Amino acid sequence: MTAHTTTTRLTVAQALVRFLAAQYTERDGERRRLIEATWGIFGHGNVAGIGQALLEHAEVMPYHQGRNEQAMVHAAVGYARQCNRLSAHAVTTSIGPGATNLVTGAALATVNHLPVLLLPGDVFAARPADPVLQQLEVPHAGDVSVNDCLRPVSRYFDRITRPEALIPSALNAMRVLTDPAGTGAVTLALPQDVQAEAYDWPEEFFAERVWTVRRPAADPAELAAAVTAIRAARRPLLVAGGGVRHSRAEEALAGFAAATGIPVASTQAGKGSLRHDHPQDVGGIGHTGTATACELARAADLVIGVGTRYTDFTTASGTLFQNPDVRFLNLNIAAFDGHKLAGLPLIADARSALTQLTEALTRPRYRIAAAYAAEYTEDKERWEQRVDACYEADEPDVRPTQPQVLGVLDSLVDETDIVINAAGSLPGDLHKLWRARSRDQYHVEYGYSCMGYEIPAAIGVKLAAPGRQVWALVGDGTYLMMPTEIVTAVQEGIAIKVVILQNHGYASIGALSDSVGGERFGTAYRFPSADGGHTGPPLPVDLAANAASLGMRVLRARTVDGLRGALAEARAADTPTCVYVETQTTDTVSGAPPAQAWWDVPVAETATRASAVKARELYERHVSTRRRHL
Repeated sequence: MTAHTTTTRLTVAQALVRFLAAQYTERDGERRRLIEATWGIFGHGNVAGIGQALLEHAEVMPYHQGRNEQAMVHAAVGYARQCNRLSAHAVTTSIGPGATNLVTGAALATVNHLPVLLLPGDVFAARPADPVLQQLEVPHAGDVSVNDCLRPVSRYFDRITRPEALIPSALNAMRVLTDPAGTGAVTLALPQDVQAEAYDWPEEFFAERVWTVRRPAADPAELAAAVTAIRAARRPLLVAGGGVRHSRAEEALAGFAAATGIPVASTQAGKGSLRHDHPQDVGGIGHTGTATACELARAADLVIGVGTRYTDFTTASGTLFQNPDVRFLNLNIAAFDGHKLAGLPLIADARSALTQLTEALTRPRYRIAAAYAAEYTEDKERWEQRVDACYEADEPDVRPTQPQVLGVLDSLVDETDIVINAAGSLPGDLHKLWRARSRDQYHVEYGYSCMGYEIPAAIGVKLAAPGRQVWALVGDGTYLMMPTEIVTAVQEGIAIKVVILQNHGYASIGALSDSVGGERFGTAYRFPSADGGHTGPPLPVDLAANAASLGMRVLRARTVDGLRGALAEARAADTPTCVYVETQTTDTVSGAPPAQAWWDVPVAETATRASAVKARELYERHVSTRRRHL
């Protein structure tokens, strides 16, 4: 600092909170506060530092009290996704278990390219007492703590061992949080003594900063190559991923699809990029996708991936795109994803490049053949009839199937409702069946598919969209993972709606186990049986009573008709409300359609049980169809 620099004496924690309150993002003229609030659970590692600073600066940094550190990250991620990554939350914890509880949430954020700032406490930098409570001693490395577990799941990691080191580190943290290609979890580990240490901070550190979220246009040469590839295609298929949503490219995508007639399939993260009734929307793609999209994928000669990572669920583990001449055109802001499957890269912002492509394809005009359009339109109509059949309940006075639960909810919501899910059998049913009415109605976290995400994420989404109905859909297995934030919703009056589907176990993994010769071993919530399994009577667990004990209003639904009334009542409620329903588990008539594409889960190569032997034979047939796209 120069002699004339004006300074303010604050602790490191106070300076960090004040700095965060002055950070903003801007894109397309929209300006947002970057770190809108901080979640925290306090212990000896942060109560006197960040805790005191949040109290000191409560007028500029709102605080939310969580019950589980992982859940706080999930809430922050839900908030960031709903804010299109232009606004985020911070999460502070103590050292030890509070810090390590962040790891799962951090991985989820980074996998999904969603920004969250993690501020775990750390052991003493000065080491006056070594070890301190909850410290992990590493005999071969004195500079390692449990916070180093966060390194591989963070886009940026730093440990602030001196006050002045906060300045460059905090600026780097903001740079990464606002990077459209490289955002994710950002971790600033804060030794507990450094948090409370005072320093003379330059006032410039606290000046308002606006971080522009870039929209890079396509390189002219890459754009020209992309246009050439599209013009040469006879059966092109566009795969919309989460990058469409992050870029707010939905209107540009709709314009591109309408102008060219190219059908649009969607990944879990991309579903809703087009409304379900858009003429070019053909539904979800891959293992959990629709028959329409998967058949188009098998015959496509050009696959245009927009903002997708091409996960194994999307590619059916390398078995979906079977046309011998298929090629890939990958529009992605991240070069790492743009070069996958030996594709032709188009490294750019999705909205910018889609607009450029649409304009370039009008001179002269490119449009797919009428026969191709008629083919996918007719296939889509047939699939919609299958959806209707799954949703229909011929006997309204019996327990509903899981698809019928979705059908009743589908009949009650409008385009303003938001539906959240992450794990179990629901993502497959939702991807195949749900009719997304708006760009952000469908919120399924399937990058990490983390059980327990739904309820805290619903809180984060509701904080970002307070005027909208937000539904967290959970099975009993997911609910038991992390119901704790119901208390937070009740405490803060956050009127989320939770739908608990009781099917007495891990339905998704049970079905998968069946298919790979595992015979549903260890997947049911039942009493032990004589053969050593868990095939006895269902456990007498009352999840509705549990939710009520945490302060939530609970409505029990026993039939399809009862479910309709309960969901309608919940939707009208202005307090946190739960609908509990026990679903049919053995129905084969009204269940969701089976998988329309394969997924690789290796099967035992040697086994004595007939189920595993049969599953291995089927596995080897599927593996033989895998392709390396080079």
